Amino acid sequence: MSDKKIENDGPGAAVAAPKEVQIVELDGHGGHTLEPEWKRLPIGPDHILYPVLVGLALFPILMGDAGHHLADDMPDEDTHPFFPDHFWPYPIIAVVMLIAVGVLSAFVQKNLQLEPAADPRAVTIPRPDWYFLFLFQFLKLGPELIMSQVIPGIVVGALILFPFIDGIAGPRMARRLGWKRWPVPGRNIITGTVFVLGLLYVAFLEFWALAGPNFCLPYFTGPVCGA
Repeated sequence: MSDKKIENDGPGAAVAAPKEVQIVELDGHGGHTLEPEWKRLPIGPDHILYPVLVGLALFPILMGDAGHHLADDMPDEDTHPFFPDHFWPYPIIAVVMLIAVGVLSAFVQKNLQLEPAADPRAVTIPRPDWYFLFLFQFLKLGPELIMSQVIPGIVVGALILFPFIDGIAGPRMARRLGWKRWPVPGRNIITGTVFVLGLLYVAFLEFWALAGPNFCLPYFTGPVCGA
């Protein structure tokens, strides 16, 4: 310790200079000197901002000149620029959504408006939201137990088990049809037709319900009107 006494009180108190710490290895091959505390990085591995610091350090490595080797292995003909190859679908999707909202606003505006406040004295027929109206209309087409529990359960179970059904029954059906192999769902004319017909049937029930109670169609059990 130094013989010089350092005063700790008063405005003119002296401050001891930071000392370097000598670290000597146990095997006797020498040592190294740690930097003073004021020179050390205040963010260590146990600090909450350490991952941010590491990310900032790796960013110029991965994205700069040192990281260009990440894309050198891929041929130029296999790469696609973000604009316009990956950008063009999003404006089209936005335009389609705007057209769909405009069509709904023009033709089914009454069904999209808010319902009046609940009145316990009024006699009203409860209706679900518009995206569940096709199920509400589907209940009118047969016995309640079958239409509300049996058939929806079968449809949901078939959708969940479809990958297994497609993988097991698909190749067998392909051999019977004389095909070389069973196409994937995206290029399979059989499964694709079933899914498209299912979506068209859901859309038909939806618009049937949105047409209102004055729009009735003949059915096996008699005329069935909209919601």
